[in-house]
Amino acid sequence: MLNDRSSPTARPQDSFIETVKTVAWAVVIAVMIRSFLFEPFTIPSNSMVPTLLTGDFVFVSKYSYGYSRYSFPFGIVPIDDRIWKGEPRRGDVAVFRLPTNTSENYIKRLVGLPGDRIQVTKGILHINGKPVTRERSDACRARAGRIEAAMTGYVETLPDGRKHCIFERSDEDWLDNTPEFTVPSGHYFAMGDNRDNSVDSRARNRDGSQPVGFVPAANLVGRAEIVWLSVDEDLRWYEFWRWPFSLRFGRMFTGIE
Repeated sequence: MLNDRSSPTARPQDSFIETVKTVAWAVVIAVMIRSFLFEPFTIPSNSMVPTLLTGDFVFVSKYSYGYSRYSFPFGIVPIDDRIWKGEPRRGDVAVFRLPTNTSENYIKRLVGLPGDRIQVTKGILHINGKPVTRERSDACRARAGRIEAAMTGYVETLPDGRKHCIFERSDEDWLDNTPEFTVPSGHYFAMGDNRDNSVDSRARNRDGSQPVGFVPAANLVGRAEIVWLSVDEDLRWYEFWRWPFSLRFGRMFTGIE
């Protein structure tokens, strides 16, 4: 006959240890997912309108381009270039570390591949001396919701046939006429879809330096895949009474072209 006093009894310290173990495993799993699979980002500006709006939350696939030191929290893994490298396609919307300040993340469209010659003339993107097809589109403009009335939407078709929407205020703005840039080996040329409201690889300071410049392959964080949440840009987190009315349901769980 078993003695009742032999029944196991959970001690408070044992429960505490189990809780710590559970939390620790949850943190490890979260870090693994963030480092190797997907990382969430919030869109803070309108530089990628109409593709991405301020208040969009996106998932970025970390495995698309392989892994560099910037794939990991605080850049703690000392990788000089990339491992298991994947080549971006022209037209990918990518997150990268700003070459001139690697503590900042940028999100732009990669329009120039290594060796390409890139130029913008009267608002038209030229790749290797050939103008990219651009057609006016009310559908592109409608995707942006509340936005400056003067903006015009276009569908831009890249040389391989990939299409995406862009915005232009005019064809004579500050970045609508540029010199020709030759993309170095191992680098990419990035542009925002909101062409007249984007500091990107076209931009130059008064002293001739570039705030963004060419994007090294090692600075690529991943490819933007999906908008999983979208809220009005003027929503404050503490305004809980506005939450149900500030969600952009039509943008949620939509792929990024």
